[in-house]
Amino acid sequence: MFSFQINTIDELPQAAEAFLKHFPNERLFAFYGKMGAGKTTLIKALCRALGSTDPITSPTFALVNEYSTAGNERIFHFDFYRIKSMEEALDIGFDDYIYSGKYCMIEWPENIEDLLPEEIVKVEIDVLDSSARKITANIV
Repeated sequence: MFSFQINTIDELPQAAEAFLKHFPNERLFAFYGKMGAGKTTLIKALCRALGSTDPITSPTFALVNEYSTAGNERIFHFDFYRIKSMEEALDIGFDDYIYSGKYCMIEWPENIEDLLPEEIVKVEIDVLDSSARKITANIV
């Protein structure tokens, strides 16, 4: 298990670096937290730490965004907040993405639990106050 607290958004880049160092071989990350907890903000910091300079935004309506790193690696960012059915996730090729070996960052994974692989890093974001967050991650 890996756990850390950030008190301001300025601490996020260093926290993202430490997070990735703790999970050097993992590629599948499921982000849990209330609306506004900072899932997209954390994913943006992780993508930056991986070397992406692409605009990072939540793929709320598209369901998936693709970013590239300076080394031309791919990062897939999913947002399943508005998904209506498991079939909708399958229709976008979700299985192909998660078994691609590329980084997959999944927001609102609880809406597609049945499609998640057995081994994934579960990332929980707890709001402590307006700027502080506790982030806990473990492989499940």
